[in-house]
Amino acid sequence: MVGVLAPNSRSGGTVDGVGVIDAFRMPVVSELHAFRSFRLVLGRHGAGADCRGSCLHAAPGLIVCWWAGTVMVGGGFYWIIELLRRFANLSLPVAVLLYVLFCAYQGSVFLLFGWLVRTIRRRTSYSMTLLAPVTMVTSELLVPLLFPSHLAIMQAWHPLVIQIADLTGPMGVTALLLMVNGAVYDLLTNDLLTNDLLTRRRKGLALAIAAAVILLAALLYGKFRMQHFDSLSAGAPKLKIGLVQPNVAYNEKGLEHPEQAGSQLTAIQEQSRELEQGGAQLIVWSETSYPYPLPRDFQEDFPESSNQRIRRGFTTPTVVGALTFSPAESTFYNSALLIDREGRATGRYDKMLLLAFGERVPGEKYFPWLRRYIPQGFGSFTPGKEVSALSLRTADGSAWRLGTMICYEDILPGLLRRVGALHPHLLVNLTNDTWFGARAEPLQHLALAVFGSVEQRTSMVRAVNSGVSAFVDANGRVTQKTYAVDPYFHPRPAESSLSTLPLLEGGHTIFAKVGDLFAYLCALATAFLLVRTEQVSAKTRLKKGPQKKLRIVPRGK
Repeated sequence: MVGVLAPNSRSGGTVDGVGVIDAFRMPVVSELHAFRSFRLVLGRHGAGADCRGSCLHAAPGLIVCWWAGTVMVGGGFYWIIELLRRFANLSLPVAVLLYVLFCAYQGSVFLLFGWLVRTIRRRTSYSMTLLAPVTMVTSELLVPLLFPSHLAIMQAWHPLVIQIADLTGPMGVTALLLMVNGAVYDLLTNDLLTNDLLTRRRKGLALAIAAAVILLAALLYGKFRMQHFDSLSAGAPKLKIGLVQPNVAYNEKGLEHPEQAGSQLTAIQEQSRELEQGGAQLIVWSETSYPYPLPRDFQEDFPESSNQRIRRGFTTPTVVGALTFSPAESTFYNSALLIDREGRATGRYDKMLLLAFGERVPGEKYFPWLRRYIPQGFGSFTPGKEVSALSLRTADGSAWRLGTMICYEDILPGLLRRVGALHPHLLVNLTNDTWFGARAEPLQHLALAVFGSVEQRTSMVRAVNSGVSAFVDANGRVTQKTYAVDPYFHPRPAESSLSTLPLLEGGHTIFAKVGDLFAYLCALATAFLLVRTEQVSAKTRLKKGPQKKLRIVPRGK
């Protein structure tokens, strides 16, 4: 649902954050915090220096590195203050305090990164060209984040760069960024373990050339893959898809305000009828946009006489976001249902990974008092048990698999891999980002989501309650999108968008099969470097031998 930083959609080149340059606008030095932190963490001693006499210098460097990460996160997650005030009705000072604590925690990725770099470079001469990408990927892998994010988000709008995600996932893009930063650092500082200036310069240049070759190879790979899937898409079957964006304020949902449910459903139905008239073969409603709860055994649309009828005046197959419940078990689910042309519910997916505090209360079993801080109706959902592909049958009799995800599930590579294993022809995401306003979060969510299309190599559609709804192709390019609106401050009527996407069977990529293998290899390499550092340190102590102790003889003896 979120990301560390998000490119500004109007300029296409800046980033909502502090001290960050958009890569490839300035030769891939996309993370000034990382570059500056290298020097701060390593201090003036550089690689291979004996830091036993300078340990006091390490702590300030690590603190600055942590501070760099905290500030960077703060620049991307400033919307959390408004979220806390809306969701938990917290006062501004308390919301700001929690925001600062959150940023400090998420920024600990940089703290771990700084510690790993400092520890390994203390006794060895490994270049930052190698060390920076390996340790940053390890840090992103090991630190559990409250909101999933990664540095790769900064390249979301640069399709050539992110194509390697079908091999490595987003962390491969993170590694590419840090590799280039490390090479620039090595080139500009000549901070290598040798006293010969000419040798240092040659090594720095050699590392820069090696990084440039790898970068060029990644870009050429991206160009080849994009051409390949553009060719496949041109000859693939097409599906005309309509997305409905209800633009309902977070505090006016029909599920909590029954008196508004009828008008909200009517607005969605009107947009759906227009989409059908425009030739839509599939219509997608956003997360829980159907304003009435549905029983778990729901099998067929309500009769025309019912005010709860889902489709009125149109028959196009529709993916409906709804709250489903089981009276017998007193359980609620965040669900997506596919209603076919005859009005039958032919498939259902229940959200598996529930949002903390919004749909579940972490630790409620052990700390029941947490429930007091959660608004009524929230934090009481039951997770789904398995991924599923909704089966869509079009008018010509063709059957297509829709890999369905709800909310922030479209930015979780692990769950996307499970969906990809079903080989969907289209990824469908139903989302409600209204709680986060219309500033950075909706674009951040979209920026993180585009990686899923590349990882699984199939198109994605995103129906979002208040934007950004979007169509994404198999190369991660956003072919069409709406705006983000905050209907709480700026009410707007429901709207829709219509576009045609190719249907490619996804889930056949290397990443879909091996997952985060690249990231685990980086973690293994980091562990090896740590062991190697300790071995070098032990040999150094052995060569110096035990230190002789001075014997103090009292006077008169």
